[in-house]
Amino acid sequence: MAVESTGVAYRTASRPEPGARPRVPRLAGVAWALLILNTLGSAGAKTIVPLPRSLIQLATMGSLVTAFALALLLNPRLRVRPSAYLFLLSLLLAVSVISSAHLESGLGALFRCARFALFVATLWLLSRWWDGDLTFVRYHIRMFGAVLASVAAGLVISPGAAMPDLYGGRLVGALWPLTPPQVGQYAAVIAGLTVLLLLGRRTDRWSAVVVIVPSMVLLLLTHTRTATVGMLVGLAVAIGSLLLTSARARRLFAWTVPCAGVAAVALGPVLQAWFLRGQSEENFSSLTGRAKVWDALLAAPRTTTEQVFGVGLGDKSFGGLPIDNSWLAVYNEQGFAGITLVAAFLVVLVLVAVLRPPSLARACAIFLITYCVTASYTEAGLGDASPYLLHLAVAAALLALPAAPEPEVT
Repeated sequence: MAVESTGVAYRTASRPEPGARPRVPRLAGVAWALLILNTLGSAGAKTIVPLPRSLIQLATMGSLVTAFALALLLNPRLRVRPSAYLFLLSLLLAVSVISSAHLESGLGALFRCARFALFVATLWLLSRWWDGDLTFVRYHIRMFGAVLASVAAGLVISPGAAMPDLYGGRLVGALWPLTPPQVGQYAAVIAGLTVLLLLGRRTDRWSAVVVIVPSMVLLLLTHTRTATVGMLVGLAVAIGSLLLTSARARRLFAWTVPCAGVAAVALGPVLQAWFLRGQSEENFSSLTGRAKVWDALLAAPRTTTEQVFGVGLGDKSFGGLPIDNSWLAVYNEQGFAGITLVAAFLVVLVLVAVLRPPSLARACAIFLITYCVTASYTEAGLGDASPYLLHLAVAAALLALPAAPEPEVT
């Protein structure tokens, strides 16, 4: 089997041609899967077989350390691609360390900074293989698909545990502790990406159906409005970016718009009931109580230092309640400096996507960026190691220019 000078086996048995672009090693996909495992978290619904939280945390942190070790093994010469996204993410890490050094959020803040540092370092090491192709999209779909398969298995094994009354009968992870918003996010993202791959003829219809149909069923069972709206808006913008160059995109758009209108009229009461989830209008208008937490957070007195740098990395809560807003969570933990950097890397990704010529890779990147921006209003995750930052990392990989050919190693 052919190997590079590092001794790492590649996907093909033939030796790469001199001056060819670097192939993505299989272990890079393993490292990416481990990064996703790390972001699943350790808090959520009760599982069928009780799992100690310490054991789950050991597994998630162990996966991050292993991912970093694998990335370092694959890239011992520390070759990285220039990336404005990762550069700004590194600056956000520096701000996180500054804000956490005061220990207002306890020693746990420094532990979270160490985790964030390993997370960013692993992304830098893997950036060597970011060259605008769809490799990391496929890694993303496979790993999140495996997570959703565990959710489906839990639903089959124990429907009661998978749809507990504690969450209003919404679908959760019964084998691994996952909340309805998490399950909804994963389902929406891989369903949207698979639709785009099908549209771009990068997957066959049967493979697409195997991913899209179960994902949509699981998404509907979670009753997650944020994920549903994010997916629909993301797909609309992504497909719209292909209208001028793709006849299939134009046909899909021409069929989808009238069908969506008819469905909205015919199924209006059903859709309204699904979105309300049995809540009162007051509870719905306050975004399930989120607005009260947001108002309390903004009204809390802060020193100048806390306004600029925040109080340090925490568990994305305020007063014991989840913040559920990326911008306010970043403001609370990393201050205005953090908000500026998060806004900066989102703006950079949007500008680069606008400047790239129409393509399937750009459409996938636009979908992921749009989804993350849409979800940021009612979900936290843009300021710390999370699936949202991995979604944006995939977008950055898709928007990267093709890597320059590597010289032959003699």
